[in-house]
Amino acid sequence: MIKIEYYGNKDLLQIQKTAFLASSTIPANMVLKTYDWATSMRDNGQCVISGFSSKLEKDVLQFLLKGKQPIIIVLARRMYKTMPDEWEAAFANNRLLIISLNDYPRQGKKLATERNRYVAQCAEKIFFVGVTEQSSLYPIKEEFKDKLINPTNL
Repeated sequence: MIKIEYYGNKDLLQIQKTAFLASSTIPANMVLKTYDWATSMRDNGQCVISGFSSKLEKDVLQFLLKGKQPIIIVLARRMYKTMPDEWEAAFANNRLLIISLNDYPRQGKKLATERNRYVAQCAEKIFFVGVTEQSSLYPIKEEFKDKLINPTNL
């Protein structure tokens, strides 16, 4: 059962959002291109929503935190008791929203899938990286294929 908790600027849910979902296995040639995409989203002030839990998603979050654009982080676990230090500036500038979808202490595969589906539902556009038919993200990519973007530089 989803028990949603919000921390931060809930008004960010009303603006246009691009979801970022990356497989845990990424072809090497996609990594730098994804960093370029993240830098572009940051520089253009575009809101990105993600779980930011895979390695590449965490890297993208670091690029985004250096900007001034809105960020929505969706957790597949309970809300943090204390916010990570690197998120403080974004929170203080009212450009961060953290959403927790349940009260479990850790995320599991089922909870991560529920989180990723929620991220996809919230966004107007979705950018997937490294998703193959074997990926756990593949069914979500198929379900939301009308929202897919494929940046020209990727």
